[in-house]
Amino acid sequence: MLDNPHAVLIDIRSTMEHLFVGHPKGAIHIAWVDEPDWTINPQFLTRVRELMLGGGVDSGSGATPVILICRSGKRTVDAGNLLVENGFDEVYNVLEGFEGELDQEHHRCTLGGWRFHGLPWEQC
Repeated sequence: MLDNPHAVLIDIRSTMEHLFVGHPKGAIHIAWVDEPDWTINPQFLTRVRELMLGGGVDSGSGATPVILICRSGKRTVDAGNLLVENGFDEVYNVLEGFEGELDQEHHRCTLGGWRFHGLPWEQC
């Protein structure tokens, strides 16, 4: 994101995760799966398109990179594949996610992830 200030960071975690666990500063929240049904958000693609085409983002140079983040980097693979299948050219994911994998004590944020690496985040 430092290399391209026009890149868009989208937090695809649930609303509860985004609000209560915290989120990267500047991330835009569009849930991939959300409560109460915990099914794939049928509006996900539409919401991302609206964000990218609706004037909220303008790189002035063609494709704007989309960076997806979830808890541990797994949900972003499916969400990213959907975007690529629907014409998005530059889609990336945060490999370790926001919280990273579970450690031996079943805790997160101790082995990897956005927070572990000291990247800017906030909590509501």
